[in-house]
Amino acid sequence: MSWIWNPSGDAPRPPDPTEELVEDPTDPSRKVKRKAANQPFLAYREYRQKQEQEHQAWLLRKKEREEKLSRGEPVGPEERDPTAEEEVGLLGLLKFIVYLLLIIVLAGKFFTGSFLWEYDGKWVRLKTYLPENNGRLFSESYLATFDGRDENRPLYIAKIDGDVYDVSSNRRTYGPGGPYRHMAGVDAARSFATGCFATHRTHDLRGLSEEQLQSVRHWKRFFADHKTYFKVGRVIHPPIDPESPIPEPCESSKAHAQPTENDLKKGKKPPGPKPLGPNHNREHAEL
Repeated sequence: MSWIWNPSGDAPRPPDPTEELVEDPTDPSRKVKRKAANQPFLAYREYRQKQEQEHQAWLLRKKEREEKLSRGEPVGPEERDPTAEEEVGLLGLLKFIVYLLLIIVLAGKFFTGSFLWEYDGKWVRLKTYLPENNGRLFSESYLATFDGRDENRPLYIAKIDGDVYDVSSNRRTYGPGGPYRHMAGVDAARSFATGCFATHRTHDLRGLSEEQLQSVRHWKRFFADHKTYFKVGRVIHPPIDPESPIPEPCESSKAHAQPTENDLKKGKKPPGPKPLGPNHNREHAEL
Protein backbone atom coordinates (compact mmCIF):
# COMPACT_ATOMS: atom_id res chain seq x y z
CA MET A 1 0.00 0.00 0.00
CA SER A 2 2.91 2.30 -0.64
CA TRP A 3 0.82 4.26 -3.12
CA ILE A 4 -1.26 5.63 -0.21
CA TRP A 5 1.78 7.21 1.39
CA ASN A 6 3.33 8.22 -1.92
CA PRO A 7 0.49 8.88 -4.44
CA SER A 8 2.80 10.65 -6.89
CA GLY A 9 4.98 7.55 -7.24
CA ASP A 10 8.67 7.07 -6.94
CA ALA A 11 11.01 9.41 -8.71
CA PRO A 12 12.48 7.95 -11.90
CA ARG A 13 15.80 6.31 -11.45
CA PRO A 14 18.68 7.86 -13.34
CA PRO A 15 19.86 5.70 -16.24
CA ASP A 16 22.68 3.33 -15.58
CA PRO A 17 25.66 4.61 -17.61
CA THR A 18 26.88 1.04 -18.09
CA GLU A 19 23.56 -0.19 -19.54
CA GLU A 20 23.35 -0.21 -23.34
CA LEU A 21 20.61 1.92 -24.88
CA VAL A 22 19.31 1.52 -28.40
CA GLU A 23 17.05 3.52 -30.65
CA ASP A 24 13.32 3.16 -30.01
CA PRO A 25 11.79 1.42 -33.08
CA THR A 26 8.67 3.60 -32.82
CA ASP A 27 10.42 6.91 -32.04
CA PRO A 28 13.98 7.43 -33.32
CA SER A 29 14.44 10.41 -30.95
CA ARG A 30 14.23 8.13 -27.91
CA LYS A 31 16.55 5.53 -26.49
CA VAL A 32 15.30 2.33 -24.83
CA LYS A 33 16.91 -0.49 -22.89
CA ARG A 34 17.43 -4.00 -24.21
CA LYS A 35 15.16 -5.52 -21.60
CA ALA A 36 12.95 -8.55 -22.27
CA ALA A 37 9.80 -6.47 -22.79
CA ASN A 38 11.45 -4.54 -25.63
CA GLN A 39 13.01 -7.52 -27.40
CA PRO A 40 10.09 -8.26 -29.80
CA PHE A 41 10.06 -4.67 -31.04
CA LEU A 42 13.83 -4.55 -31.37
CA ALA A 43 13.92 -7.87 -33.22
CA TYR A 44 11.28 -6.64 -35.65
CA ARG A 45 13.23 -3.45 -36.26
CA GLU A 46 16.38 -5.43 -37.01
CA TYR A 47 14.39 -7.65 -39.38
CA ARG A 48 13.04 -4.61 -41.24
CA GLN A 49 16.50 -3.08 -41.47
CA LYS A 50 17.91 -6.29 -42.91
CA GLN A 51 15.05 -6.49 -45.40
CA GLU A 52 15.67 -2.93 -46.48
CA GLN A 53 19.38 -3.58 -46.97
CA GLU A 54 18.67 -6.66 -49.11
CA HIS A 55 16.12 -4.71 -51.15
CA GLN A 56 18.53 -1.85 -51.80
CA ALA A 57 21.23 -4.33 -52.84
CA TRP A 58 18.77 -5.97 -55.23
CA LEU A 59 17.85 -2.58 -56.72
CA LEU A 60 21.52 -1.90 -57.31
CA ARG A 61 22.04 -5.26 -59.05
CA LYS A 62 18.93 -4.66 -61.13
CA LYS A 63 20.20 -1.22 -62.22
CA GLU A 64 23.56 -2.70 -63.19
CA ARG A 65 21.82 -5.41 -65.22
CA GLU A 66 19.73 -2.85 -67.08
CA GLU A 67 22.83 -0.83 -67.89
CA LYS A 68 24.54 -3.91 -69.33
CA LEU A 69 21.47 -4.64 -71.43
CA SER A 70 21.51 -1.10 -72.77
CA ARG A 71 25.16 -1.60 -73.82
CA GLY A 72 24.36 -4.92 -75.44
CA GLU A 73 26.40 -6.96 -72.99
CA PRO A 74 25.30 -10.52 -72.07
CA VAL A 75 23.49 -10.86 -68.76
CA GLY A 76 22.09 -13.72 -66.74
CA PRO A 77 18.45 -14.38 -65.91
CA GLU A 78 16.60 -11.64 -64.11
CA GLU A 79 16.77 -11.96 -60.34
CA ARG A 80 13.58 -11.67 -58.34
CA ASP A 81 13.34 -9.37 -55.36
CA PRO A 82 14.40 -11.47 -52.32
CA THR A 83 12.24 -9.31 -50.05
CA ALA A 84 9.05 -9.61 -52.11
CA GLU A 85 6.19 -11.34 -50.31
CA GLU A 86 5.01 -14.44 -52.12
CA GLU A 87 1.33 -14.88 -52.89
CA VAL A 88 -0.30 -18.12 -51.84
CA GLY A 89 -1.50 -19.02 -55.34
CA LEU A 90 -3.47 -22.09 -56.42
CA LEU A 91 -0.74 -24.58 -55.54
CA GLY A 92 -0.38 -23.18 -52.04
CA LEU A 93 -4.14 -23.32 -51.54
CA LEU A 94 -4.27 -26.95 -52.66
CA LYS A 95 -1.43 -27.87 -50.32
CA PHE A 96 -3.24 -26.19 -47.44
CA ILE A 97 -6.44 -28.14 -48.19
CA VAL A 98 -4.51 -31.43 -48.38
CA TYR A 99 -2.76 -30.77 -45.07
CA LEU A 100 -6.06 -29.78 -43.45
CA LEU A 101 -7.80 -32.96 -44.64
CA LEU A 102 -4.87 -35.04 -43.45
CA ILE A 103 -5.10 -33.49 -39.99
CA ILE A 104 -8.86 -34.07 -39.86
CA VAL A 105 -8.68 -37.78 -40.80
CA LEU A 106 -5.80 -38.44 -38.41
CA ALA A 107 -7.69 -36.69 -35.62
CA GLY A 108 -10.74 -38.85 -36.42
CA LYS A 109 -8.65 -42.01 -36.16
CA PHE A 110 -7.20 -40.82 -32.84
CA PHE A 111 -10.46 -39.77 -31.18
CA THR A 112 -13.01 -42.20 -32.69
CA GLY A 113 -10.93 -45.03 -34.18
CA SER A 114 -12.29 -44.14 -37.62
CA PHE A 115 -10.58 -41.98 -40.23
CA LEU A 116 -14.02 -40.63 -41.23
CA TRP A 117 -15.21 -39.92 -37.66
CA GLU A 118 -17.57 -42.95 -37.90
CA TYR A 119 -19.45 -41.36 -40.81
CA ASP A 120 -21.00 -43.98 -43.07
CA GLY A 121 -23.24 -41.92 -45.34
CA LYS A 122 -23.61 -42.17 -49.08
CA TRP A 123 -20.90 -39.56 -49.75
CA VAL A 124 -18.15 -42.01 -48.76
CA ARG A 125 -19.46 -44.81 -50.97
CA LEU A 126 -18.01 -45.40 -54.39
CA LYS A 127 -21.35 -46.12 -56.05
CA THR A 128 -22.52 -42.57 -55.26
CA TYR A 129 -20.06 -41.24 -57.83
CA LEU A 130 -20.44 -43.99 -60.44
CA PRO A 131 -23.00 -43.67 -63.25
CA GLU A 132 -26.20 -45.54 -62.46
CA ASN A 133 -26.56 -48.86 -64.25
CA ASN A 134 -29.87 -48.72 -66.12
CA GLY A 135 -28.86 -50.66 -69.20
CA ARG A 136 -29.75 -54.24 -68.24
CA LEU A 137 -33.38 -55.23 -68.57
CA PHE A 138 -34.96 -58.30 -66.94
CA SER A 139 -38.16 -60.09 -67.69
CA GLU A 140 -40.00 -61.49 -64.70
CA SER A 141 -39.10 -65.04 -65.67
CA TYR A 142 -35.42 -64.19 -66.17
CA LEU A 143 -35.27 -62.32 -62.87
CA ALA A 144 -36.65 -65.42 -61.14
CA THR A 145 -33.49 -67.33 -62.07
CA PHE A 146 -31.50 -65.07 -59.69
CA ASP A 147 -33.32 -66.23 -56.55
CA GLY A 148 -30.20 -67.64 -54.89
CA ARG A 149 -30.77 -71.33 -55.50
CA ASP A 150 -27.89 -71.37 -57.97
CA GLU A 151 -24.83 -70.44 -55.90
CA ASN A 152 -22.87 -69.65 -59.06
CA ARG A 153 -25.22 -66.81 -59.98
CA PRO A 154 -25.71 -63.50 -58.18
CA LEU A 155 -28.72 -62.89 -55.98
CA TYR A 156 -31.12 -60.21 -57.23
CA ILE A 157 -34.26 -58.61 -55.88
CA ALA A 158 -36.47 -56.00 -57.53
CA LYS A 159 -37.77 -52.99 -55.67
CA ILE A 160 -40.18 -50.17 -56.24
CA ASP A 161 -40.40 -48.82 -59.80
CA GLY A 162 -38.83 -52.04 -61.10
CA ASP A 163 -35.25 -51.32 -60.01
CA VAL A 164 -33.20 -54.50 -59.61
CA TYR A 165 -30.49 -54.69 -56.94
CA ASP A 166 -27.70 -57.16 -56.40
CA VAL A 167 -27.90 -58.39 -52.78
CA SER A 168 -25.39 -61.21 -53.15
CA SER A 169 -23.44 -59.81 -50.20
CA ASN A 170 -26.30 -60.93 -47.92
CA ARG A 171 -27.25 -64.43 -49.01
CA ARG A 172 -27.85 -65.29 -45.37
CA THR A 173 -30.92 -63.04 -45.40
CA TYR A 174 -32.20 -63.31 -48.97
CA GLY A 175 -30.91 -66.71 -50.01
CA PRO A 176 -32.65 -70.08 -49.56
CA GLY A 177 -33.56 -70.60 -45.92
CA GLY A 178 -33.19 -66.90 -45.12
CA PRO A 179 -35.99 -64.90 -43.48
CA TYR A 180 -36.49 -62.78 -46.63
CA ARG A 181 -36.04 -65.56 -49.19
CA HIS A 182 -39.53 -64.81 -50.58
CA MET A 183 -38.24 -61.50 -52.01
CA ALA A 184 -35.37 -62.97 -54.02
CA GLY A 185 -35.80 -63.11 -57.79
CA VAL A 186 -39.06 -61.18 -57.75
CA ASP A 187 -40.48 -57.68 -57.38
CA ALA A 188 -42.29 -57.99 -54.04
CA ALA A 189 -42.83 -54.28 -53.44
CA ARG A 190 -46.31 -54.79 -51.96
CA SER A 191 -45.04 -57.07 -49.20
CA PHE A 192 -42.85 -54.27 -47.83
CA ALA A 193 -45.96 -52.28 -47.02
CA THR A 194 -48.22 -55.10 -45.81
CA GLY A 195 -45.78 -57.52 -44.19
CA CYS A 196 -47.28 -60.42 -46.15
CA PHE A 197 -43.97 -61.72 -47.44
CA ALA A 198 -45.30 -65.06 -48.64
CA THR A 199 -48.52 -63.99 -50.37
CA HIS A 200 -47.89 -60.42 -51.54
CA ARG A 201 -44.94 -61.18 -53.80
CA THR A 202 -46.11 -58.68 -56.39
CA HIS A 203 -45.36 -55.18 -57.61
CA ASP A 204 -49.09 -54.33 -57.59
CA LEU A 205 -49.50 -51.39 -55.19
CA ARG A 206 -53.19 -50.74 -55.82
CA GLY A 207 -55.36 -50.24 -52.78
CA LEU A 208 -52.56 -49.31 -50.40
CA SER A 209 -53.01 -46.41 -48.03
CA GLU A 210 -50.80 -43.32 -48.17
CA GLU A 211 -49.06 -44.49 -45.03
CA GLN A 212 -48.28 -47.84 -46.64
CA LEU A 213 -47.03 -46.13 -49.81
CA GLN A 214 -44.77 -43.98 -47.70
CA SER A 215 -43.34 -47.14 -46.19
CA VAL A 216 -42.68 -48.49 -49.69
CA ARG A 217 -40.89 -45.28 -50.64
CA HIS A 218 -38.75 -45.61 -47.51
CA TRP A 219 -37.53 -49.04 -48.62
CA LYS A 220 -36.75 -47.68 -52.05
CA ARG A 221 -34.41 -45.12 -50.48
CA PHE A 222 -32.97 -47.81 -48.19
CA PHE A 223 -31.78 -49.99 -51.07
CA ALA A 224 -30.65 -47.03 -53.18
CA ASP A 225 -28.42 -45.77 -50.35
CA HIS A 226 -27.23 -49.14 -49.05
CA LYS A 227 -23.45 -49.44 -48.85
CA THR A 228 -23.18 -53.01 -50.23
CA TYR A 229 -26.25 -53.40 -52.48
CA PHE A 230 -26.02 -51.89 -55.95
CA LYS A 231 -28.39 -51.44 -58.85
CA VAL A 232 -27.91 -53.72 -61.86
CA GLY A 233 -30.90 -52.86 -64.04
CA ARG A 234 -34.68 -52.90 -64.25
CA VAL A 235 -37.39 -55.52 -64.55
CA ILE A 236 -40.08 -55.13 -67.17
CA HIS A 237 -43.56 -55.96 -65.86
CA PRO A 238 -46.59 -56.61 -68.06
CA PRO A 239 -49.32 -53.98 -67.58
CA ILE A 240 -51.64 -54.58 -64.63
CA ASP A 241 -55.21 -55.12 -65.75
CA PRO A 242 -57.26 -52.45 -63.95
CA GLU A 243 -60.19 -54.86 -63.89
CA SER A 244 -58.21 -57.53 -62.09
CA PRO A 245 -58.91 -57.96 -58.36
CA ILE A 246 -56.70 -56.14 -55.88
CA PRO A 247 -54.63 -58.54 -53.75
CA GLU A 248 -56.55 -59.31 -50.61
CA PRO A 249 -55.05 -58.41 -47.23
CA CYS A 250 -53.39 -61.37 -45.62
CA GLU A 251 -54.43 -62.58 -42.19
CA SER A 252 -52.58 -60.95 -39.32
CA SER A 253 -51.31 -64.34 -38.22
CA LYS A 254 -49.52 -64.64 -41.58
CA ALA A 255 -47.87 -61.24 -41.45
CA HIS A 256 -44.69 -61.87 -39.53
CA ALA A 257 -42.15 -59.33 -38.40
CA GLN A 258 -39.06 -60.85 -39.88
CA PRO A 259 -35.76 -60.74 -37.98
CA THR A 260 -33.20 -58.11 -38.88
CA GLU A 261 -29.58 -58.73 -39.80
CA ASN A 262 -28.54 -57.68 -36.32
CA ASP A 263 -30.88 -60.28 -34.85
CA LEU A 264 -29.35 -62.95 -37.06
CA LYS A 265 -25.80 -61.97 -36.08
CA LYS A 266 -26.75 -62.17 -32.41
CA GLY A 267 -28.41 -65.57 -32.85
CA LYS A 268 -31.87 -64.40 -31.83
CA LYS A 269 -34.88 -66.48 -32.78
CA PRO A 270 -37.53 -65.00 -35.04
CA PRO A 271 -40.33 -63.28 -33.12
CA GLY A 272 -43.80 -64.68 -32.98
CA PRO A 273 -46.65 -63.65 -35.29
CA LYS A 274 -46.97 -59.90 -35.44
CA PRO A 275 -48.46 -57.69 -38.14
CA LEU A 276 -45.88 -55.59 -39.96
CA GLY A 277 -48.00 -52.50 -40.38
CA PRO A 278 -46.99 -49.08 -41.69
CA ASN A 279 -46.08 -47.89 -38.20
CA HIS A 280 -43.40 -50.52 -37.83
CA ASN A 281 -40.04 -48.94 -36.92
CA ARG A 282 -38.29 -49.62 -40.18
CA GLU A 283 -35.53 -47.14 -39.62
CA HIS A 284 -33.80 -49.62 -37.30
CA ALA A 285 -34.42 -52.72 -39.39
CA GLU A 286 -31.62 -53.84 -41.68
CA LEU A 287 -32.26 -56.10 -44.61
